[in-house]
Amino acid sequence: MAGLTAAAIAAVAFLAYQASASAPSAADLAAKPKTPAAVPSPTASGKPAKPPRDPLTVPAGSGRGERVVYALEDRRVWLVDEKGQVTHSFSVMPSTVSPPPGVYAVTSRSGAVRGSDGVQIEHVVRFATVQDVSIGFSAAVDGSTPTPDPSKKTGGVRMKRADGDALWTFAVIGAKVVVVA
Repeated sequence: MAGLTAAAIAAVAFLAYQASASAPSAADLAAKPKTPAAVPSPTASGKPAKPPRDPLTVPAGSGRGERVVYALEDRRVWLVDEKGQVTHSFSVMPSTVSPPPGVYAVTSRSGAVRGSDGVQIEHVVRFATVQDVSIGFSAAVDGSTPTPDPSKKTGGVRMKRADGDALWTFAVIGAKVVVVA
C-alpha cells in the first residue's frame, strides 16, 4: 500500500512540474491583449462553428446578376440587384424541410394563405419542392418567427413582415433563387 501511495505522489509531482514548466511567465501574460480573441463556439457535432457572414456581403459562389440568395447555415437572405449590389439583407427562421444548395426559380406566389403550421401568412414566394413539401419564403401576419415544430414537415422560411414586403416586391415569378450552404 505504501508503494502505491508513493507512486501516486510521484506521478502527481511529475505532472505538477510539467504544468509549471509550460505555464506562461508574467512577461508573457503582460504582452497578451487584455480582451480574449473571438473563438467560434463548437456546434452540436463538436466542430467549431463558422463565424457569421457579413450581412452586407453576398456569399461567394452565389452567382451573378439579379437573384435572391438564401444561406442555410447563416439563416439569412440577400436580395441582389442586376449589378450585384445588395439591396436588402435579413435573417430568417428556416422550416423543418430545407432545399439542397442549388439554383431555383420562383414558381408561385400567394398574397395571403394559411401556412402548413396553421399560422396565417402573407407574401408567400415558393421556389422548390422537397419530400413533397413546397419550400417558400413567407411572413406571419402576426409578425412572429417561431422555431418550427420538428415533428412536422413544413417548408415555410419565415421572416419579419417588412422583410417579406421587400422580398414580395423583388421576387416575381421566374426570379432566380440561389441556395447556398
